[in-house]
Amino acid sequence: MENGQNGYATDYRSITIKTTDGSTINGKVNLTSQQRVSDFFTKAGSPFLIMVDVVTKDGAGKILFVNKEHIVWAEPED
Repeated sequence: MENGQNGYATDYRSITIKTTDGSTINGKVNLTSQQRVSDFFTKAGSPFLIMVDVVTKDGAGKILFVNKEHIVWAEPED
């Protein structure tokens, strides 16, 4: 776990997701302590998945807010 620029602890994990429109998106999500990547999908909360350092066919280094209802599958890379 690292401390980000604002002093908050960050623990980024790389994931790949596939959306309902057929897009494949690679990026990172920030986990809190005692959290798994699957918790983003199985535990209620925000309807959006926030991804950083995103790589898509349109470019790299973006931040995306993806509606969870439009995710077909997700694969953690760790």
